[in-house]
Amino acid sequence: MSEDTLFPIYDAGAPEGAERLARLATRVAALESLESSAARERTVQTFGEPLSAVEVVRRIVSDVAERGDEAVREYSAKLDGVEMTPEQFRIPVAEIDEAAAHADKDFARAVMRASTNIRSYQKRLLPRDLKPRKPGGLELGARWTPVERAACYVPGGTASYPSSVLMNAIPAQVAGVDRIVLAMPPGRIGAGNTKTLAAAGLIGCTEIYRIGGVQAIAALAFGTRTIPKVDTVVGPGNLFVMLAKREVFGRVNIDMFAGPSEILVIADDTAEARLVAMDLMSQAEHDAMASAILVTTSRDLAEAARAELLSILENHPRAAIARESLSRYSLAIIAPDMEAACKAASDIAPEHLELMCDKPKKWSRRIRNAGAMFLGPWAPEALGDYAAGPSHTLPTGGTARFMSGLSPLSFMKRTSTIGAKKEGLKKLLKTIDELAQADGLPSHADSAKRRFE
Repeated sequence: MSEDTLFPIYDAGAPEGAERLARLATRVAALESLESSAARERTVQTFGEPLSAVEVVRRIVSDVAERGDEAVREYSAKLDGVEMTPEQFRIPVAEIDEAAAHADKDFARAVMRASTNIRSYQKRLLPRDLKPRKPGGLELGARWTPVERAACYVPGGTASYPSSVLMNAIPAQVAGVDRIVLAMPPGRIGAGNTKTLAAAGLIGCTEIYRIGGVQAIAALAFGTRTIPKVDTVVGPGNLFVMLAKREVFGRVNIDMFAGPSEILVIADDTAEARLVAMDLMSQAEHDAMASAILVTTSRDLAEAARAELLSILENHPRAAIARESLSRYSLAIIAPDMEAACKAASDIAPEHLELMCDKPKKWSRRIRNAGAMFLGPWAPEALGDYAAGPSHTLPTGGTARFMSGLSPLSFMKRTSTIGAKKEGLKKLLKTIDELAQADGLPSHADSAKRRFE
């Protein structure tokens, strides 16, 4: 891979830069088709015919909905390489307790410190019931209630993520969900890695299933003999997990469509190139489809940050992954001023947005669309990933234009309350009659009018 293609620098408005930005929106769509010969061969081996990613997801979801535990068992063996009986899906509480009890002391302290911050912040996001007001004989209010059962998916295909347990389960706990279920890919549980289990046990999660991928999402959406049907499924995952959540949406609620990770850094000439490069690399190392974008008013800074990235890559343990990300889905844009930089960032609507510039609070007010914002040089994206308090489960792929990060609201629903006295209904009787007749629904009108006969 040529160094010339790695993290290219473009002037704002340059056609090449615009084309590269447009490619970001196609990251998931490109994978959905799974057109490579290797991908087709894998689906032939598993399903007996070549299938796209969407077709794979629909096949598994339909099969799990129809055959339940047996389908989950078969796909866990075929796709995860783990043979289990349905009775082995759920991890014994004793195993979780043991992982928590024997966790490394420094790790346990980190979990508890982070969980305290997360819990404190998430409580501030709890909505308040709307107390009834009584305008003209009516009593109008609203009540917030949590869902009864929620599932948190904890990814683990190429690594394990104890932090995802905290960032997904604690908001559900704060919301007051009665039954919180965790699902984790089986290959990352047990002797190979107990930290994820330990994190769950330390914050009080005891219902965990060793199932992953599409079969896990489908089982949680439809329910099986051994796996409970839930009301909401949340949590990040790979392309197939994301597509599975999209497939079952409507049967259950979901948090968002969270795809490949991304960061955008707005920087001026006060920023330090080394820190900018490190923060860009913090996302590029995630996976080959991650995106790292720098929008800056300083060409010198862009050139220096690129040089720092090349230097970091020389000895980086995930250099191959990061190079792919930096070469295909990352770039620097030179903006004429901070106003233009903020507009460009808001148009992209990134998952993570850092403002490494003079007066970051001022410029943050110019940003309309971002999953999470990090203000100033002492607020790296990693602060939000692990310890600050907001959840790191955030909208990607431009969906921050209309979606928010995970919070207690992701597990809650609002119910309107409407009461009335006789005079309150009477004052609105003609309004109800006119609109009901216009809708062609005479019994609607009659149901109100006949109370006065």
